[in-house]
Amino acid sequence: MTIRLYDTSARQIRDFVPLTPGCVSIYLCGATVQSAPHIGHIRSGLNFDIMRRWFEYRGYGVTFVRNVTDIDDKIITKASDQGRPWWAIGYENERAFNAGYEALGCLPPTYEPRATGHITEMVEMMRGLIERGHAYEADGNVYFDVRSFPDYLELSNQDIDDLRQPSGDNETGKRDSRDFAMWKAERPGEPSWETPWGRGRPGWHLECSAMAHRYLGSAFDIHGGGLDLVFPHHENEIAQAKAFGDDFASYWVHNAWVTMSGEKMSKSLGNSVLVSEMVKNWRPIVLRYYLGTPHYRSMIEYSEAALREAESAFARIEGFVQRVTEKAGKPVAPAAEVPPAFAEAMDDDLGVPQALAIVHTTVREGNSALAADDKEAAVARLAEVRAMLGVLGLDPLDPHWAGEADRGADLHGVVDTLVQLVLQQRESARARKDWATADAIRDQLNQSGLAVEDGPDGPRWTIAPR
Repeated sequence: MTIRLYDTSARQIRDFVPLTPGCVSIYLCGATVQSAPHIGHIRSGLNFDIMRRWFEYRGYGVTFVRNVTDIDDKIITKASDQGRPWWAIGYENERAFNAGYEALGCLPPTYEPRATGHITEMVEMMRGLIERGHAYEADGNVYFDVRSFPDYLELSNQDIDDLRQPSGDNETGKRDSRDFAMWKAERPGEPSWETPWGRGRPGWHLECSAMAHRYLGSAFDIHGGGLDLVFPHHENEIAQAKAFGDDFASYWVHNAWVTMSGEKMSKSLGNSVLVSEMVKNWRPIVLRYYLGTPHYRSMIEYSEAALREAESAFARIEGFVQRVTEKAGKPVAPAAEVPPAFAEAMDDDLGVPQALAIVHTTVREGNSALAADDKEAAVARLAEVRAMLGVLGLDPLDPHWAGEADRGADLHGVVDTLVQLVLQQRESARARKDWATADAIRDQLNQSGLAVEDGPDGPRWTIAPR
């Protein structure tokens, strides 16, 4: 039952060995709250929610930290453009992110610190780095001297002589253009805090090194985030933390993007799909299925067709759950353990696609048991399915999705009304022995993804298995 994870720093899958037996500490780079979240933003939180759930299933105690970057250049610019306080922009969008996480069934983090709440820790880290010769002050800015840290760029596997470090406005006084800002000097009209080097505000990278140290100590197990954060953000975090004296993260885990037309979903590209709008048109549990079931290291190319496929696939699972629950006449509790093949897939770098295949196989077996009127076998399969769906956060009988069940029932009722009208036409054709028309109607329903079963109480339709 060894969990194995792909470690970006090692460029290979490694056995997970926790620093403290039975415990796992995870730091996830969370939202920069300059705007409301699109589904690409939420994918990261959802992937690491599944990781957390699997560790908990395996018996680990999990400490999960997901930060909020509530001050940065984009937030300040937007506040200036809109004539609003910077903190109002951040707080509004922080709430939007939390609403998105909640809608898609992500468990709340153990701690969710904001950057602006940890200025003291940042100042302490900068002071230590300056004393150790890894940082310096210039024109009120504080920079990290990248050449003072020999292991710089090992995560992203770059050559420092080829490096072009992104720089912001007013970053003056650098000794080397590749040095990066940990602290930015005060500018007129911008928020600022007092430090020994003058008033200013945090750079992007310093906050995570300081907050990881504050909540998880000098060493922790897993640092996560989107693939786009490997450089410069995570590379610079490592430099700051290790130069300060921390061991920092043992494993680096990165999720891939949601793309549109082959490009990373991004506000700047104008191709984002806001979560707040998506949940108006798609059931949140279907969105979770769509975003959470591909492997976390695989790109997801967004399309409505793919979403419809996810909706149909989940409907087959949900229909099975509903039918067996009705057959049992009472709720069927999840099994104490997931099937061994499911566990094997999840232990292997969170192989959700392979694990999901076990879910669908078990659903098919359960449907066969229902067709054979084997209630005991059908109930056993449902218990296994609920256990597996619980790990993935997709159990439709979980209290979190109670409102979802109502919404699904409403939709099912509309579809049922329409299908019953078609079935009545089929029954009329059969009554007058017009077998060609009756068969044609059934074939059309099958082509639409519906299966029709004739029984003593009349025909019944279901989502056809694939």
